[in-house]
Amino acid sequence: QRLRQASEYSPNKQLQNLVALLLQTGARKRELLDAKWEDVELERRSWRIPMSKSGKPRHVPLSNAVIDLLKDLPKWSGCPDVVPNPKTLNPYNSIQCSWNTARENAGLKDVRMHDLRHSMASNMVNSGRSIYEVSKILGHSQIKTSQRYAHLAHETLLAAADAASSNWVSS
Repeated sequence: QRLRQASEYSPNKQLQNLVALLLQTGARKRELLDAKWEDVELERRSWRIPMSKSGKPRHVPLSNAVIDLLKDLPKWSGCPDVVPNPKTLNPYNSIQCSWNTARENAGLKDVRMHDLRHSMASNMVNSGRSIYEVSKILGHSQIKTSQRYAHLAHETLLAAADAASSNWVSS
């Protein structure tokens, strides 16, 4: 929440869109910075990443919240990029300066942009989604990688412990 607020006050007006999309899609920074409208299918709620880290294309399912965000993004005539630099209408080379300012203003000095991908994985697992689903959405070829990304919240673990105890108590 603090990061979202800090990104809203950033002089880089695209930072808030980038942070929101990274948190809600689990995309890698470069995947998002290079995203083109031609690869986004709003009706099918799908984003095709033509070249992922694995060297193969992958498809990212888009939540309704992401679809709403995409529909509200500023668009420039003749610009094929989803979140371009408004000054150049080209993909950002780097947003590190804006990112560093926002995370420091949010009191999150040790948070890396890649950690937003981890947060997405953790949010999915803590919402009851399987590690298999997390792996597919993040484009991991091995479940082991997704397990490193996803961290269970204490509340989720307490709910699991209570669920196990409820069987004991009701017997």
